[in-house]
This record gives sequence, structure tokens and C-alpha cells, in this order.
Amino acid sequence: MMAACFCCLRCCWHGTGFSTGHVPLKDLPEVKLDTNHLGNDVVIVKNGRRICGTGGALASAPIVQNKAFFEVKLQSSGVWGLGLATRKADLHSVPLGMNSESWVLKDDGILMHNNEEKGKLADLPQEGDIIGVTFDHIELNFYLNGKPLGTPFTGIKGTVFPVVYVDEGAILDVQFCTFYHPPPEGFERIMIEQSLL
Repeated sequence: MMAACFCCLRCCWHGTGFSTGHVPLKDLPEVKLDTNHLGNDVVIVKNGRRICGTGGALASAPIVQNKAFFEVKLQSSGVWGLGLATRKADLHSVPLGMNSESWVLKDDGILMHNNEEKGKLADLPQEGDIIGVTFDHIELNFYLNGKPLGTPFTGIKGTVFPVVYVDEGAILDVQFCTFYHPPPEGFERIMIEQSLL
């Protein structure tokens, strides 16, 4: 009896646990651009992080936690936009923000929702800039190279996903982890629902 107990302790000490067989842990799924929810003329490359072509793409996971953050790097200018959308958003035509299913910051600095201008940035993002996005189910905020832009969206309802769209040669890289700038206090990367348990 005592020998069996010491055997279990020895297995635990050496990292094999209490069983003699090794059970590998599954890799947690990562958030990326969803190749099942994108426009017809969109190309997704770089392991689901880069969008080019024409149209939009949703992220592979909705925002379920209280305070989420992601970043977008403007690799090449053109027509582009980013923000949040529901699964009902039309990802085939650009720009988004023309109906009630998306809330986006456009390349011209205008914040659009339901075909209405909801604000305008004083400084326009340029090639190489990093646009941060926070969402806490109350406000959707944008950051330019780590600095808050102070033009939030409010009143966003329902299950929403990060969304990006491109046209006319624009290329965007989306970062859902390993950020260029630290998230604002209390915000973190988007977690897939099963990892919240």
C-alpha cells in the first residue's frame, strides 16, 4: 500500500501525473479572420491575420468578455474600415456601416453606423499606423498608435464580432494577441467562449 502511494508521488514529481499514460493538452483555439464569414472577393492570408482584395471579414469569435481589445495595422492604404458587426452584416459590399449591422471607422476618419455619421477623427491613420479597438459592451473606442481618439460608438446591441473591410488596394493586418501597444487598463485580447469557463 505504501509503495503504491510513493509510486504515485514519484510520477507526480517527475511530471507524469498520477497516470502512466501521457494525455496531451489541446491547443486553445485562436481568434483570427474567419474564412467562413467573408466577402466573395476577399483574400485572407498570414494565418488568418491579413485581409486584402475587396469586401469584409468577421473574426472567428464574438466578443463575449466584458472588456476586449484588438489591433489593426494599416499595411497599405486604399479604402478600408474596421470595427464591429453582427453576422447579418453584408460583407460583400463596401463600405460597411451603411446599415444597422455594423459600426465602423472608415479610412476617411468617419465613424459610420446605419448610414449615419456618428463622429469624425481629427487625425487620419496613415500607412504603418496601428489602430487599437476596445469594446466593453457600453462603448466601442479607437486608438491611434496607442493614443485614445475620443470618438466612441455607444448603443451597440447583440452578438458582435470584430470586422475589417478593404478595397482599392488596401491591406490590413489584424492582431488578436501579441499587440504592438499595450491594451488600456482592464482590457485584454478576445477570448473564445470555451476558454472563459
